[in-house]
Amino acid sequence: MTPDQEYVLKTVKARDVHFVRFWFTDVMGNMKSFAVNPNELEHAFEEGMGFDGSCINGFSDTAESDMLAFPDASTFQILPWRPDSNAVARMFCNIRTPEGEPFEGDSRLILSRVVQGIRDAGYEANVGPEVEYFYFHDSKGTEVLDRGGYFDLTELDSGSDLRRDTVLALENMGIPVEYSHHESGPSQHEIDLRYSDAFSMADAVMTYKMVVKEIAALHGVYASFMPKPLSDCPGSGMHVHLSLFDHEDHNAFFDPADPLGHHLSSTAKHFMAGLLRYAPEFCLVTNQYVNSYKRLTGGKEAPAYVSWARSNRSTLVRIPGYRPSEEMACRIEMRNADPACNPYLSFAVMLAAGMEGIRQELPLPESSEGVNLSSLEPAKLRELGVQKLPLTLGSAIELFAESELMKNVLGEHIHDYLVDAKSREWREYLKQVSPWELDRWLEVL
Repeated sequence: MTPDQEYVLKTVKARDVHFVRFWFTDVMGNMKSFAVNPNELEHAFEEGMGFDGSCINGFSDTAESDMLAFPDASTFQILPWRPDSNAVARMFCNIRTPEGEPFEGDSRLILSRVVQGIRDAGYEANVGPEVEYFYFHDSKGTEVLDRGGYFDLTELDSGSDLRRDTVLALENMGIPVEYSHHESGPSQHEIDLRYSDAFSMADAVMTYKMVVKEIAALHGVYASFMPKPLSDCPGSGMHVHLSLFDHEDHNAFFDPADPLGHHLSSTAKHFMAGLLRYAPEFCLVTNQYVNSYKRLTGGKEAPAYVSWARSNRSTLVRIPGYRPSEEMACRIEMRNADPACNPYLSFAVMLAAGMEGIRQELPLPESSEGVNLSSLEPAKLRELGVQKLPLTLGSAIELFAESELMKNVLGEHIHDYLVDAKSREWREYLKQVSPWELDRWLEVL
């Protein structure tokens, strides 16, 4: 038994834990869970706990349905919104087959492989997401709680207490928070997690979304991570800050002698070029719903253009310049992902794309600094060589289906499942949407 496992068993007894929830995600990134009696934990660490995989999206069919969940003791945390008496804890799980083999449909497995490949290349991948969401009065509609705007802190921001309780709960679970504030839309909010290694951060994002919803429910309201719940207001994104550090803890993206003046190394520029090259192909992972593309086509700062800049927030990739001369602050911001994505798969495809840019030494295209891309006509965009992301789910499916990189990163099981499941979703949408709405959307595109 490992030290982490021994710690879990001791803490369960000392803290009066009566239920331990085993957490894992389906391929779409939806949280799945079942509770285990503490008396079963030692067995679970050694042998896993069985469940029916045929009931989980993207797992197995009924002919090969048996799966095993092995709890990761390093992720043990007591849930702070549950009572101290008869407490409830959680652990994330790795999924295996009955033969003990890692299951190819396990999102954590996919990210762990990408992270290990980056380590083998001499780097540690750090990730820091900015996750936006809305509060509504209930789950039946989109009645907002306030009419506040960006950074408002008055009676307009009725979510202050909700954010405070959410931040405290996250910190009680060992997840440090950097910022929390009201966002641009009415009743829209953002909590930014302090950067961490990619694998830990994916677990943290799943926990974050659960905590936001649980605290909202305790206050009698509903939290939504839908990308574009209000047609006339900004959508919710998950801007992802990325950096690579070498094994001596030096930032591989930082170069004070950068001739462009951005303090970016050639490694960072190749990484950015990889993101720009492969973003259209991985858009189905980072933006996986019909509603996701309503955000991307919403104008203003919607990151629909395959371009980069320092200050231009209409671009896909941005270089934050808050502390440009500090090595630890040097990073890249990827802006297209939304909070409804699967963070394990999204981080995996972003990092893999960036590493492919490094491997191929892809050249970084010209910056779009100072250009309002959303105001330009298609002909001008073509003249500038600026490509758009796929702007419908259907287009994203086509690019993803043909991508060799996505097949290699995600594996055949998840790649083929996403193509099949999302193709069905797109066909159903086209059946239900009115001709008027479809024509209006195509005019925007």
